[in-house]
Amino acid sequence: MKGKLYLVATPIGNLEDITLRAIRILKEVDLIAAEDTRHTLKLLNHLEISKPMISCYRHNEDVKSNLIIEKLKQGNNIAIVSDAGTPGISDPGGEVVKCAINEDIKIIPIPGACAAINALIASGIDTNEFIFLGFLPLNKKLRKIKLEEIKSAKNTIILYEAPHKILNTIKDLKNILENRQVVLAKEITKIYEEYIRGNINEIEEKLKNPKGEFVIIIEGLKNVDNNENKLNLLTLDKHYEFYLKKGYEKKEIIKLIAKDRNVNKNEIYKKFITKK
Repeated sequence: MKGKLYLVATPIGNLEDITLRAIRILKEVDLIAAEDTRHTLKLLNHLEISKPMISCYRHNEDVKSNLIIEKLKQGNNIAIVSDAGTPGISDPGGEVVKCAINEDIKIIPIPGACAAINALIASGIDTNEFIFLGFLPLNKKLRKIKLEEIKSAKNTIILYEAPHKILNTIKDLKNILENRQVVLAKEITKIYEEYIRGNINEIEEKLKNPKGEFVIIIEGLKNVDNNENKLNLLTLDKHYEFYLKKGYEKKEIIKLIAKDRNVNKNEIYKKFITKK
């Protein structure tokens, strides 16, 4: 008989934030696949649990997935845990789940802490509809695409960011968010938990010596049609300059203008063919 794969949520800071069910499952499984075995060992020691572990982190998940699946097929019950929060949410776990589904292995989520959801419910920003984007890409082209998605999003946006990258991300967001409300949640459930609220300019002024992991909650765009109309009232040259000042290249600008004006990009291309 095949084993079961458990996706066990662990605390994101405060060690009391683990469910009774999660503790029971960690005691019962045959093996724990951990993002960082050293980090998970601290939690297990706190819970007085002793279990064999293997590492399963982002850069080795493809390889370790095969090992985990083989052990599951042999009848072992396995728990996947990340360093903090829910596995598979900007953390390892997703690839193993896909492989387990292909092998008809039972997958059981064990609910618990999730930084994105806790930041959202404490933000004061609309919780009815939201988009989780995780970490913004480092690749400049992919990053621009995501920033454009945020710029035009009507729903609340949730991002994760590391302390050493948060200032650069705030600068990027400053170019697109105008007066929309933003909340930075840092060190959720820990001693120095903090929520920084305001528009993006106010956030930048308040953010000094950033430490800890951040969740960024961004208000959805309101009056989308009005904002689009403002751009469409510009001359084509002014429209072009608007995106040029934001650092876009000619091909990207032509696509954006065509999208704004709902016309074929070839029409715009003919106008700006000689621009460098």
